[in-house]
Amino acid sequence: MPDLKPIKIATLGVAKDFQESLIPAIIRSLGFMPAWTTPSNCQLLIYGPFFEEKKVKNWIPKPLRPLFSSDGGNRQTKKATKIDHALSLFITGENVRHDFQNCDRSISFDLGIANPHHFRMPYWMEMIDWSEEGVTGNHNPRFGQLLNLNRLCSPLGGNFLSRPQKAAIFASHLREPRRTLLEAVKSQIEVVEFGKSFNTQIKNHSESGLIKFDELQNFAFNLCPENGMHPGYYTEKIPEAFMAGCLPITWVDENVKTDFNPLAFINLAPMSANYFSELAEILHSKNILASYAEQPLLLERPSIEPLKKFIQEILLTAKA
Repeated sequence: MPDLKPIKIATLGVAKDFQESLIPAIIRSLGFMPAWTTPSNCQLLIYGPFFEEKKVKNWIPKPLRPLFSSDGGNRQTKKATKIDHALSLFITGENVRHDFQNCDRSISFDLGIANPHHFRMPYWMEMIDWSEEGVTGNHNPRFGQLLNLNRLCSPLGGNFLSRPQKAAIFASHLREPRRTLLEAVKSQIEVVEFGKSFNTQIKNHSESGLIKFDELQNFAFNLCPENGMHPGYYTEKIPEAFMAGCLPITWVDENVKTDFNPLAFINLAPMSANYFSELAEILHSKNILASYAEQPLLLERPSIEPLKKFIQEILLTAKA
């Protein structure tokens, strides 16, 4: 491999494990080596969703706040300010909008953004094994492995029908509608609860000692509602459940069909108006459940190449 070209990168308000995430892995695959430095000395300044304290407090559970950013939770309170010597890039894996920070470029979940300086990358793509396209180095430690595209493009299969007909939920909070969704599923089948919401001995996801893939082998279903609802906001929750051989039970908006086959999981959101009355028939019908077994989660195989091209343009602009 030829020598990598150094590029000086600084971060503000990103997750603590950002340097081991997908974006730095793509940067290396493009022939650049991140040289992590301070904002005053960088060529590329990357802002994350945790840069501004006031907005963090509204939707990040207190136990999770120390996990983010190198300052241990003492977040900056100012909005991003463009600086002359560096290109700025906003990246979010959280449910905040692409213009949350005033940056030159942005990468977010948001659908329908007609801006050449924005690229849509839903967070579930962060957890994919992209080694076949030359990108390595991203990790998914809480799940125990990266997501395999061949598996996600294949039918779920009937193995989940022979498993104990109960659900697992992994949760660090039970803010609404999560609590209501949990009660709705518990009214029909047994739900085994994992995570800080149910075990005060657990400090956070990273220190729980749980490997999600392993735990899910004992369940037919995984109750995995999204943390919020916005067009395009789809995380690792649905594909991780599918990858583990479970039928996902989620709460998500109808635009999820942009990413995932809506016939491959149970979506509780449309059932809310009827107090989830449809759920009983679904969960207790062998024929209906068997129909899910025939569905793949991904109807088209995604590629990382468009994102690589977007990041390459950023790197070349920052180096100019």
